[in-house]
Amino acid sequence: MDGPSVTTVEELSGSELLAHRAFAPADGKGADGPADEPSGGVRCGRPLIYPVPVEDLPGPVRRRAEALGGHYVGALFAFDLDPLPTGRRYVAARFDVTMSDPRAVAVRLDAEGGALGMTYGAGAPEAASATAARTIQAAGHRPGWLGRLAARSQTSRAWVSGLQSGEFGWAYDDPGGDLLLPRSYGMHALLEVPARATTIGGRIGVRVETASRRGRRAASLGESLAFAEQLTPADLPAGAAVRLCMAADVSGYSRRTNAETERIQEQIVDLLRRAREAAGVPEAAVRPQPQGDGQFTVLPVGIDEAEVIPDLLRGLDDGLRDLNAGADRLRIRVALHRGLIKEGRNGWIGTAPIAVHRILDCGRLRTALTDNVDADFVLGLPDVLYRDVIVHAVKPPLPDDFTEMVVELPEKGFIENCWLYVAVS
Repeated sequence: MDGPSVTTVEELSGSELLAHRAFAPADGKGADGPADEPSGGVRCGRPLIYPVPVEDLPGPVRRRAEALGGHYVGALFAFDLDPLPTGRRYVAARFDVTMSDPRAVAVRLDAEGGALGMTYGAGAPEAASATAARTIQAAGHRPGWLGRLAARSQTSRAWVSGLQSGEFGWAYDDPGGDLLLPRSYGMHALLEVPARATTIGGRIGVRVETASRRGRRAASLGESLAFAEQLTPADLPAGAAVRLCMAADVSGYSRRTNAETERIQEQIVDLLRRAREAAGVPEAAVRPQPQGDGQFTVLPVGIDEAEVIPDLLRGLDDGLRDLNAGADRLRIRVALHRGLIKEGRNGWIGTAPIAVHRILDCGRLRTALTDNVDADFVLGLPDVLYRDVIVHAVKPPLPDDFTEMVVELPEKGFIENCWLYVAVS
């Protein structure tokens, strides 16, 4: 049984199906269950392959491409495990890919859309990175595949292996036995391929373990499945660009007097302006939207997030330290998000402006500021920014300064894996 998802996942069928095969018992290893019990089977989807231009790659991969002159494609994989008889369930699954051309290697592996840069709401997923925008467009004729990448609570997470290799895969299990193992899967790989490649091929292998009261049983495909897919062009929508969004909100604003709120509004506007200046963002390049006790800003196209984000946070830290030298402290919540957005007649259009406020207003961010009385501000950001920027940070805040959290608002149809930073001097 699958865990809850914001998007319905339909079983693979028709032209998107590569093959439907039954499992065979493994060679004795782990097969301590009775041989007469069914081992199930698997539906393997035809991999969806599409080109990714260098300018749309995540930061670390883009720098590699610029240094080595590499060429890159995205690859979506999908699998459905067959139902099992009552009393037997899947407890582990592993999906392996071996590329035909040894020069084709995986430079990034994701099992969730949030890490890739997709934001899931009540409708179809939207892009929070240029790579995700390419993926969403490429999957236009297979929209259900994007739902397979949505985060699912109360299910086991994937372990990836084989980075920088032509043999890679995703393993799902829960040693504690407390979480459900899904029957439907989707995963994404970013592949470095030869410059003139027009066909991407390889072989797919699947292994599972099932369990019942009679014991555990290991099984696999008797023979791996071959695939060969032509590259399909994918262009970004006109008039839109991937940009970084920032939202900030003052804590305890509603409890202040009119004179105090007027002073706080002046302080927050000046604080955020100075922080952007510290990050090298020209004030002429932004048009902040005032929100009384806060502010929403879309930063310019083409900024280097690896430089801007740490400098922006340091600017906030320094500015708040100066402001709070007196007795009356200013404490704020801050959120960042990135997405494919464009400007409409009455504001910004896209998922990121909505998602950044979902994170800003979440209970975990509010509680973090309340519980950490020495903190001048707390920050929430999505998994895609954490993995693209924070994981590779050489300036504070560093990866170990963040705590993983899930922002889930069922009434809004919103769920996203995020990270929390508490700025305690």
